[in-house]
Amino acid sequence: MNLAYRWFCRLDLSDPVPNHSTFSKNRHGRFRESKLLRHLFEKTVARCIADGLVSGQRLAADASLIEADANKQNSTPKEYWDRSTIDPDDAPRAVKEYLDVLDDAAFGAASTVEPKFTSHSDPSSQWTAARKGPAFFSYSTNYLIDTDYSVIVDVEGTRSIRQAEVGSVRTMLDRIKEQHDIDPERLIADSAYGSGPMLGWLVDRDINPHIPVLDKAGRTDGTWSRIDFEWDPDNNQYICPEGEALKQFRRNYSDPNRGPSGKGVAKYQALKHTCQACPSKMKCCPNADARKITREEHEDARQVARDIAKTKQYAISMRLRKKVEMLFAHLKRILGLGRLRLRGPCGANDEFLLAATAQNLRKLAKIFPAPQQMRKA
Repeated sequence: MNLAYRWFCRLDLSDPVPNHSTFSKNRHGRFRESKLLRHLFEKTVARCIADGLVSGQRLAADASLIEADANKQNSTPKEYWDRSTIDPDDAPRAVKEYLDVLDDAAFGAASTVEPKFTSHSDPSSQWTAARKGPAFFSYSTNYLIDTDYSVIVDVEGTRSIRQAEVGSVRTMLDRIKEQHDIDPERLIADSAYGSGPMLGWLVDRDINPHIPVLDKAGRTDGTWSRIDFEWDPDNNQYICPEGEALKQFRRNYSDPNRGPSGKGVAKYQALKHTCQACPSKMKCCPNADARKITREEHEDARQVARDIAKTKQYAISMRLRKKVEMLFAHLKRILGLGRLRLRGPCGANDEFLLAATAQNLRKLAKIFPAPQQMRKA
């Protein structure tokens, strides 16, 4: 009875309409098997690139929570949840999808920590209180946008946890390289993406991380922190403000097991008698015999991000980052996607792809409006 649906399906007012299940059967079957919605989204991105709306030089990434179609009343606490009792042959579609993505880095394998509650109707959704209010089940939609015209170049659905959201950026960057040959000069994101492994991965890809470094090495008691010590890469040592060296090893070990720990963290220590005689001991290590400093495996990449943060381009990037947040606001307030209608990882990805496609098409229509036909007198 809806004229908009008839127009979209090219049906006349007198044409019979198909059964309502025709759309859902195709969506769960042929559309997903052929990845039609992903293909449709990639076509809109290709059109934006062809029309000069995407330079591919400055990309921004962020994630936003979208409430899942699930509630706490139909859930189980983690201490009583046992996935081994699920019968795959008799389970609903969303539960089968949950079992299929247990080894997926965006869902089951993103973290070994079990959620506080697990939904019976949509087990893949994440119980979260990230909005500092009442907790709810949700998925995260992850956007990778080009900051020139705020075109969404890729989108990915994940669990609503930081590990999954950060991992999705790697997936999206690899995908746009393969699909559209986009190799950005910089990536703009917030501090959630500023971990050492993520920064190291970006630097290895020759992508400048315009990202605040996630660093917990600072001290609040007024003593010197790691940033006050100068790194000497040539001699593999730190130099303290008093000019003394903190070394990892002071002799060569014949036994390799007594060398580096292999855990991605190296420890550097000053000599005990040097620290005891130092006039600045109370500013450095008042409660220890000698000062110790740890250096992570990706500390060089973290330093690259710190140096970038001192530039004018970084200040510009922090302003450009707001563009992806504006897209999320548009997604929820204008397009009305505050709560998912479909369940399961596939349903969430379908809605996220369609919403991102609609936002890109609106952008195209706004910048390149269709020519108006003159009415005949």
